[in-house]
Amino acid sequence: MSRRHRERYRWHENLQGYLFAGPWLVGFFLFLLGPMVFSVMLSLYKWNGITSFQGNAAFVGLAHFRRIFSEDRFFWTTLYNTFYYSIISVPCGILTSLLLATLLNAKIRGISLFRTIFYLPNVLAGVATIMMWSWIFNPEFGGFNYVLDLTGITAAGRWVIGHVPGLDAYFTRNGITWPPLWFADEFWAKPALVIMSLWRAGGGMLIYLAGLQNVPQHLYEVAEIDGAGKIRQFFAITLPMLTPTIFFNLVMSIIGSFQVFAQSYLMTNGGPNNATLFYVLYLFRKAFQHFEMGYASALAWILFAIIMFFTLIVLKSSKLWVYYEGEKKS
Repeated sequence: MSRRHRERYRWHENLQGYLFAGPWLVGFFLFLLGPMVFSVMLSLYKWNGITSFQGNAAFVGLAHFRRIFSEDRFFWTTLYNTFYYSIISVPCGILTSLLLATLLNAKIRGISLFRTIFYLPNVLAGVATIMMWSWIFNPEFGGFNYVLDLTGITAAGRWVIGHVPGLDAYFTRNGITWPPLWFADEFWAKPALVIMSLWRAGGGMLIYLAGLQNVPQHLYEVAEIDGAGKIRQFFAITLPMLTPTIFFNLVMSIIGSFQVFAQSYLMTNGGPNNATLFYVLYLFRKAFQHFEMGYASALAWILFAIIMFFTLIVLKSSKLWVYYEGEKKS
């Protein structure tokens, strides 16, 4: 192929790539880039978001950021709550999705029905699902505590609390209830939201399922000839081949966990005693209840920096644990 033909071929390839990315690029420049630039500018102004910006917004520079880090105690509370939720929900969600995908990768009759059932929560209306979970976690007539009673976990928990030295005093001192009052108890409110987040594990499951079905079957055949069992095959073949999928789900889960909002807003409104006051809920309050648009914009960019920081850590660490087929590791 001549140089002219190679350049023409490369130009056609680039054009195709830009055409495929075109709808996203148009949407980004029309609907995202402008608001982002305005948000950066807004973080330097004091404005209520109701009156016209021109003539009513006062330039305050970095005063919002200084106030956030030095005066706003709710900022640190929301950071703690959000980190607590992220650190627990992200690993639990990844493990649950991977376990479901492994189980549903079996070639048996009717497996498509089970895959549909486990994925179905991801297409249900979010508000209706949240209302359903508020009933499930109701401490008086909810289904979760009923199951705990039915399986004997409630009685076993009472026995453990009463017989382990110091545990009863610890529960009493910190106001922890058993059986759990869930969203009415500061201690149990965040774990309840973590349990609730597993309801949508089917989305990650579907991605893992696609990754599992792309693992070359000849690797398992060679492993069986070498005498490797199913567990050995999972850790030596399946898991390494799934690391790109795990990497993708990990990044998306981290981003999503830091942006948790609807659950706490609709179910607890940040309570009890700010135990579920997550970062985005606090940002929402500052913007649309306190009408401090500049302050809310500053909070938004701090959240952006936090998410970017942890995303970059995962991206940098991927060289150590993510395996791509055909790639040579030093």
